[in-house]
Amino acid sequence: MLDISRSVRRVIAVTAAVATLTSVGLAAASPAATLAATQPFALTTPYPSVVVAPGASVSFAVTVTTATPERVGLALTGVPSGWTALVHGGGDLIDAVETGGPTPPAVRVDVTVPASATGDATIDLVGTAPGETRRLPLQVRVEASVAGGVTLTSDFPSLKGPAGQTFDFNLTLTNQSAQDLTFAVNAQGPTGWTVAAKLTGQSQAASAVVKAGQTSGITVSAQPPDGVAAGAYPIQVVATAGTQQIPGTLEVDITGSYSLSLSTPDGRLNGSATAGQSADLALVLTNGGTAAVSGVKLESTAPSGWKVTFDPPTVASLGAGASKPVTAHVVPSGDAVAGDYVVTMRASGDQSTSASTDIRYTVDTSLSWALVGVGLIAVVGVGLLLVFRRYGRR
Repeated sequence: MLDISRSVRRVIAVTAAVATLTSVGLAAASPAATLAATQPFALTTPYPSVVVAPGASVSFAVTVTTATPERVGLALTGVPSGWTALVHGGGDLIDAVETGGPTPPAVRVDVTVPASATGDATIDLVGTAPGETRRLPLQVRVEASVAGGVTLTSDFPSLKGPAGQTFDFNLTLTNQSAQDLTFAVNAQGPTGWTVAAKLTGQSQAASAVVKAGQTSGITVSAQPPDGVAAGAYPIQVVATAGTQQIPGTLEVDITGSYSLSLSTPDGRLNGSATAGQSADLALVLTNGGTAAVSGVKLESTAPSGWKVTFDPPTVASLGAGASKPVTAHVVPSGDAVAGDYVVTMRASGDQSTSASTDIRYTVDTSLSWALVGVGLIAVVGVGLLLVFRRYGRR
């Protein structure tokens, strides 16, 4: 009877030891079991369904998890014709990921919608692990109204002025869509024009990101060629985001080119005058531009004491390609000594155009002054002769 009790106690002790070892083993295995229970093979994304505009692009952030470290192959199915869908990871295009690290690998699916797209589309991201397959449906709804939030405007879409100057336009690109967009801008003018477009503050950048609900500035400069005729000229501007294009039209109204010149009929730039006496100089005023110049004034810069007047002193209007004879009346100073002097003749119009020419004058002293000098010498001579005659005999 005693032996039986001892045997029972031994069985109970062994059973308790086995139970203890089992519980310890289960406790040690519980993290793995918990991981297996909480991290099954799955493909997830926080926003599986989006709305975009025709021609836009959208990205889906995808997380890949498995219960144990696994190699998971990735592929896309159901991509509509004309659409582009790619799987990115770590900055590269990928076909698979390796799980099991402290952080689940991040995967990005980029989808580009063609400009002609309409309606809904579902693209499946298929993940394949050993013995298991998972699908993540990515839904894209295309609505034209989303694109209406992207506009290109200018405070002054039309500028007016003469040829020969540069016209600068300031535009604003407004992104009222629900996503950030990367834009590039291009501008083109008529043949022979020099037109450039750049993002404000980004002189070397070819493109810039305009966040949803924000704006970006664009500067367009247009320079017409020499001799361009008067008229209105269009400048086409296009902002591009992927395949989406936002056009705009600017206009430059050329009033004409202005080019005054002032010279002599024979091209000689010298003259002669006598001190204190008026000398006339024939000039020719010419408008070599493509539009009339108004309010032309004739002025001069001459040595001190000289007087210069013009006939006529002003020209109300000088047509394109027209010439006008002008006479300059030049009176050197009465006490000017013989020599060469420079007189600058100038013409200036209302259209910020002007011309000037330098005339070199050779001045001779007046004959009357020479006669006066001779008379003075004669008087002095006669006086000396009388003095010698009167006092020389003594």
